[in-house]
Amino acid sequence: MRIDTLSPAEGAVTARKRLGRGIGSGLGKTSGKGHKGQWARSGGGVRPGFEGGQMPLIRRVPKRGFNNHFKKVYSIVNLSTLEGFEAGAIVNIDTLNEKGLIKLVKGSAGLKVLGNGELTKAITVQAAKFSASAKEAIEKAGGKVEQI
Repeated sequence: MRIDTLSPAEGAVTARKRLGRGIGSGLGKTSGKGHKGQWARSGGGVRPGFEGGQMPLIRRVPKRGFNNHFKKVYSIVNLSTLEGFEAGAIVNIDTLNEKGLIKLVKGSAGLKVLGNGELTKAITVQAAKFSASAKEAIEKAGGKVEQI
């Protein structure tokens, strides 16, 4: 194999269209644009969503609600999930993610612990938010609540 013999795979490279190069090329005269009209003009065509002047679909369909860009979204975990950790463990968003117990939310504001389920072991939980019942249950089991 020599460097001067290298070439792309068969059919991998398509020759560019040479427009306006005579009648014999099949793309002479109007260069594949047909005769006159909006699409034959330089810079011709219409913007995406334009429907010839009729009321566009995006404006005909009713809109509802809005997206609050300032909303804080938390990764949520229940006490029943925390029961799987051994006594004395430190539980935070990273340890839960490593074990695959939570799904990290893009742009997450942190971890929120909810009080669904029971906790029997003393563990340290580090999170951004706790529900009142979760906080109470963790401390009742002898664990520690650390708000980050």
